[in-house]
Amino acid sequence: MISTSQQIEQLGINTVRILSIDAVQKANSGHPGMPMGAAPIGHVLWAHYMQYNPKNPDWPNRDRFILSAGHGCMLQYSFLYLTGYDCTLDDIKNFRQLNSKTAGHPEHGLMPGIDITTGPLGQGFANGIGFAIAQKHLAARFNKPGFDLFNYNIYAICSDGDMMEGVTSEAASLAGHLQLGNLIYLYDDNHISIEGSTGITFTEDVVKRFEAYHWHVQIVEDGNNIDAIAAAVKNAKAETKRPSLIKVRTHLGYGSPNKVDTPGAHGSPLGVEEVKLVKSFFGFDPQQSFIVPDEVLKYYRGIGEKGSVLESEWNQLFTNYKVTFPELAAEYELAVSGKLPQGWKDNLPIFEASDKKMATRQASGKVLNAIAASLPNLIGGSADLAPSTDTNLNGYDSFTPSNYGGRNFHFGIREHAMGAALNGMALTKGVIPYGATFLIFSEYMRPSIRLAAIMKIRSIFVYTHDSIGLGEDGTTHQAVEQLISLRSIPNITLIRPADANETTQAWRVALEHTSGPVVLVFTRQGLPIIDQLKFGKATDLEKGAYILSDSFMDPQLILIATGSEVDLILKAQQILKEEGIASRVVSMPSWELFEKQDDKYKEKIFPEAIKKRLAVEAASPLGWHKYVTDEGAIIAMTTFGESAPAEDLYRLFGFTVENVVAKAMALLAK
Repeated sequence: MISTSQQIEQLGINTVRILSIDAVQKANSGHPGMPMGAAPIGHVLWAHYMQYNPKNPDWPNRDRFILSAGHGCMLQYSFLYLTGYDCTLDDIKNFRQLNSKTAGHPEHGLMPGIDITTGPLGQGFANGIGFAIAQKHLAARFNKPGFDLFNYNIYAICSDGDMMEGVTSEAASLAGHLQLGNLIYLYDDNHISIEGSTGITFTEDVVKRFEAYHWHVQIVEDGNNIDAIAAAVKNAKAETKRPSLIKVRTHLGYGSPNKVDTPGAHGSPLGVEEVKLVKSFFGFDPQQSFIVPDEVLKYYRGIGEKGSVLESEWNQLFTNYKVTFPELAAEYELAVSGKLPQGWKDNLPIFEASDKKMATRQASGKVLNAIAASLPNLIGGSADLAPSTDTNLNGYDSFTPSNYGGRNFHFGIREHAMGAALNGMALTKGVIPYGATFLIFSEYMRPSIRLAAIMKIRSIFVYTHDSIGLGEDGTTHQAVEQLISLRSIPNITLIRPADANETTQAWRVALEHTSGPVVLVFTRQGLPIIDQLKFGKATDLEKGAYILSDSFMDPQLILIATGSEVDLILKAQQILKEEGIASRVVSMPSWELFEKQDDKYKEKIFPEAIKKRLAVEAASPLGWHKYVTDEGAIIAMTTFGESAPAEDLYRLFGFTVENVVAKAMALLAK
């Protein structure tokens, strides 16, 4: 005989299935099949294993949950509603509608309880590695004997599609190497994708593949066997030296007589008549919709309420911790507030014009090392390029399985996974992460950058070797279209500093910016350090564009540049002055910061009356027309580069003082 408890659990699972198909049917849009098949997986996690508090979704020691198979989001929404988060039945009914909390894929910030925005397959899988890294780092930094402050796990539900995406392979390899035993992933192995059976493209042995990645792998043959799923999760929690993958054989659209195990249950509603058949199969009234039995709601709400007790116990633990370890507690409280320590800016270096030429990547490294001690929660690394990107924190350990307290990360040649991991780290309060590679390889990271921008989180993406100035490596490594491509992403702040002092200020702005990701773009080649006593102050970088050098009289034209090209227009200004031509030099390291300024400031920098403007940037000209007007001109790249020393390339493509002067003269002659 089935116990009352078992009956309620099964009824709860079936309620999730029915809520999911009703919401998709009402919206006439969505993916009903995944929640129907994976509801038992979700039940085991929310009812038996995950630690969470619906009344405080941001409780620091909660388990993190990632629905990497984001198309099945009605699974997550259903459990958030049932367990007592700020999600109502009306929100469920409003699935995929304008201004609804229940978007078509889970969105962080839109509804409490969603730890990260997922959608593009593989991203959630890789985000979890970042969450796991951050947990390990916090534990290494703050946990003490008797004070196990941070011992949470990261759970995820993944799909066949996640397993196919390349970013998953990168992330899985890294997680296995780092022995992230706090990862517990459940693979919803339903064998169906949009085009049909996964067998038409996906026949590898996933188990052996993940075992080769040094993961702990288990198989559950029946996705409806909650005891078997629970036992596997229990085993995974006991395995602390390897990340865990639990392969659960489910059936897409389970309960649908005509659409189970077919693509018809994947990306579209089941249809009115099929919905009725499903309800009859599970013992629900086929004429009613959005029905939640009272005993089911009471059952799940009771589970959710237990989270308040867990958090209360943790709060008491932290109160005691503050007495025993007051300095560490204060450090943690400041870090999670998002604020920076008082006086940290006092450590920002100032470079002298008399210093020798310095690549902005090298200046960046000097800035990082100058502020590292005062910002203990600043952690990061590169995709196997630390010597080239100058992102190593000297004197600090590497993050390794034997030392999770290390602040230097070695992501390996895994740019895509690095970007996704940074997002998981950035969503862990108490950590400010950065990751570096060459600008050209931002192409591998585009999905992660875009999702960081959507979520408005504090990821810092560091890119060096920013133009044809890279030189001999040639066209494959010389960035041309990347700057405008990144600038076109909403809520991105891109900064391309002109010298070492602008680089200092770029890092200051990046660290103080908390409402979205920042992209820092640095040179490989050495640049002169601009004399701040003679020219404009680099602190004005925070305004996006500023007058670096004004003319001896009302300017006849404005010269504008970013990065390495600022030096060219400064020198061109001097030659023009000798010819009796008055010009203004504007350093414009960040379009996005400039656009945040008021109209008065914009008019000050670019007076409407001065129509003659020349922009110089060793990248695509797209976008510059907004600032140069119809009477202006642009010196930029309209082709790919070549393989040659940087000096030769700058001459070949017209990035010389002589060409800037000639273009300026031609503008004035019109």
